[in-house]
Amino acid sequence: MLEYIKTILLKVSFDKMLFEKELRKAFKVLLREELQQLKNWCYDQFSSKYLFILNRVFAKAQV
Repeated sequence: MLEYIKTILLKVSFDKMLFEKELRKAFKVLLREELQQLKNWCYDQFSSKYLFILNRVFAKAQV
């Protein structure tokens, strides 16, 4: 499921609202360990473009 979420995030990364929506949906389907991996991956891939969104989403989730 983690790889699927990564694929979706890559495909919607052109739109910040859609990106945030899909990122939030990931929290409903992934295990805690997978969320930590997703967090690391997201910061590697998208921190230059969506740092504010990543900080907001992951801060609320306490991952």
